[in-house]
Amino acid sequence: MSAPLTIALDAMGGDHAPDMVIAGADEARERCPNVQFLFFGDEQRIAPLLDRLPGLKAVSSIRHAPQAIGNDAKPSTALRTGRESSMRLAIDAVARGEAACIVSAGNTGALMAMAKFVLKTLPGIDRPAIASFIPTLRGESVMLDLGANIDCDARNLVEFSVMGAVFARTVLGLEEPSIGLLNIGSEELKGHEAIRNAATQLRAMPLPGRFHGFIEGDDIATGTVDVVVTDGFTGNVALKTAEGTAKLFAEFLRQTFRSTAMARMGYLLASRSFRKLRQRTDPRRYNGAMFLGLQGLCVKSHGGTDATGFANAVCVGVDLASHGFNDKIKQELGRIGSSPLPDPKAAAI
Repeated sequence: MSAPLTIALDAMGGDHAPDMVIAGADEARERCPNVQFLFFGDEQRIAPLLDRLPGLKAVSSIRHAPQAIGNDAKPSTALRTGRESSMRLAIDAVARGEAACIVSAGNTGALMAMAKFVLKTLPGIDRPAIASFIPTLRGESVMLDLGANIDCDARNLVEFSVMGAVFARTVLGLEEPSIGLLNIGSEELKGHEAIRNAATQLRAMPLPGRFHGFIEGDDIATGTVDVVVTDGFTGNVALKTAEGTAKLFAEFLRQTFRSTAMARMGYLLASRSFRKLRQRTDPRRYNGAMFLGLQGLCVKSHGGTDATGFANAVCVGVDLASHGFNDKIKQELGRIGSSPLPDPKAAAI
């Protein structure tokens, strides 16, 4: 039997921490056997919660952290003053090799700043990116960057493409994932210089997948490609727009089925189908954004999620660690070559 995989958890991160974190870890324990947990946070609050869950307590340890990073803390301030915080100590455990991955539902900016400072980026990667699953008509796709990098050049977009493709192969099990650059049109001359240069480079590179070309916003939901690549500004806006649209239509449905007695009866007759719809579009199912490109694994859970959503984020971290995700990124970059990412200026000539 292989040695247990250790996951470091920021027990004080999230809107409902530490209760949600402890409950989520217990649910993840049932889904992901052979996993141990290191909880970082206020021991006086964590210990009583673990006492109520003997199965989780048996595979867990507590590391007291006197500080917690607030949701409104600036990344620079958190990095400077949060050395004894639950978030920072959990990241330090990954850097020391005590844990294979850190999962936090805390402040996104602070988590990225601390993780990049402590863990550093992988060789050949200039900037890390935030990636997550998105539901599509064909199943699931990967989208990155979702907010870590507001301005990106061609090199960054190429790096994101490589990391996204490796992620799709590792976690989604796709042998040759298709990669698309999100643009304002599918024609080759559309878009700004950086995205056109990135496309030129991707067409000439031996990628861990297949470069599809440019895609537009409506291609995201249809699942035209397996990996959607864009800068952090566009990606974050697209993600929040999709989430808002989903909530809008959910509310429209509720209002419609409450409008008349006949509509309520129709809902009862179709209740089983609507349960399936809710399960497929449940945001908790897709919880767990990954910080790709770091020398240690870091997963960000939505701050307002519940135990089930947090458990999904933990299981994402377990998948990445158990499948050697970072080693596969290194292998792909090595396969592409010692200088895998050409100079964007040269590509433009």
